[in-house]
Amino acid sequence: MLENWLRPISPNLAADLDLDKSRLGSKIQRFEDELPNLKNTQIALVGIGEEEANAVRRALYPLSFPFGKLKIADLGNVRKDEHSFLIPLLRELLEGRICPVVVGHAGKFVQAQFEAHHSLQSLVSLAVVDEKIAFHPRQSEMKGNYLNPVLQNKTRLFHFAAIGCQSHFTDEAVFQELEKRNFDCIRLGKAKANMADVEPYLRDADLVSFHLSALKKIEAPGVADPTPSGFFSEEACQLSRYAGLSDKLTSIGFYGYEKDLDERNLTAQTLAQLIWYFVDGFSSRKNDFPASMDDLVEYIVDLKGHNYQLTFWKSNKTGRWWLQVPVKTKKKHERHRLIACSYNDYLDACNEELPDRLVNAFRRFE
Repeated sequence: MLENWLRPISPNLAADLDLDKSRLGSKIQRFEDELPNLKNTQIALVGIGEEEANAVRRALYPLSFPFGKLKIADLGNVRKDEHSFLIPLLRELLEGRICPVVVGHAGKFVQAQFEAHHSLQSLVSLAVVDEKIAFHPRQSEMKGNYLNPVLQNKTRLFHFAAIGCQSHFTDEAVFQELEKRNFDCIRLGKAKANMADVEPYLRDADLVSFHLSALKKIEAPGVADPTPSGFFSEEACQLSRYAGLSDKLTSIGFYGYEKDLDERNLTAQTLAQLIWYFVDGFSSRKNDFPASMDDLVEYIVDLKGHNYQLTFWKSNKTGRWWLQVPVKTKKKHERHRLIACSYNDYLDACNEELPDRLVNAFRRFE
């Protein structure tokens, strides 16, 4: 069935790179003459826009492959740049427990990514890394607000986190709507001040949309309307690795690459590194929640001022923390009942303080 939606890669692409056996391009299976056997495949690369995707492949394939027995496939490119082709493709990969890594030229394709997830899960959590929030409660989708169909339907989206957004690009009405919905907005300055504090937001997501405009122009010039402010490539790679480490996350999309605007293929190289660090994180997964609660240690905090207890869980494997929702959860909320948090959140709770982020998380279960 996958062949119905995909166009294979030219065999000349990898041959022209003259890769040795230690390179990533030599280790992954590629859809060239026929679709590879996807048994035990864990990650699948899918391109939207052949020219852009192939430019990224030329930068990605020569990178190293220190990922042991991790099985990756490059499935080529979607035959048509349309949601109707992408949704069933991603759904089939997700059903097969294969994590799609989508490389697309337009951020609007996060809609298809979301729809594929929602077809398999009633409630979905989405994290978006971008300098702008492509949403407005009082403007139409036609004005570039491609997140409107996702955020305006209140019965499908469980949680939304905007990471790296910049206040000067965002109307106050957008911030007010996100606050009213108990969603999270981590502005650029706060994210850069402590990158480790951003990790729980990515760990809580089922899918991530990573827009290259979140980076500084000097790091990623090949995007529409690049700006001088944003993440450095090292910071963006760290975010991408955090996403890869999350056992809950099952797809990621990297969007916004415009090859015609790319100076000396710098953006293709940056995007290739983002993918590499996502794979690096993925290969280091430890089967924490929601994969398993084995090796999670329980910590009880008695909040005297609130007349209830909080239950924290810490992983012996990774040292990561979760906070259990202090109310009975419905079956449809089971995957979200442990909220990713940090050790500092646990310390704050011990001092009778609870961050607004966690208070908002509790309200989403009401």
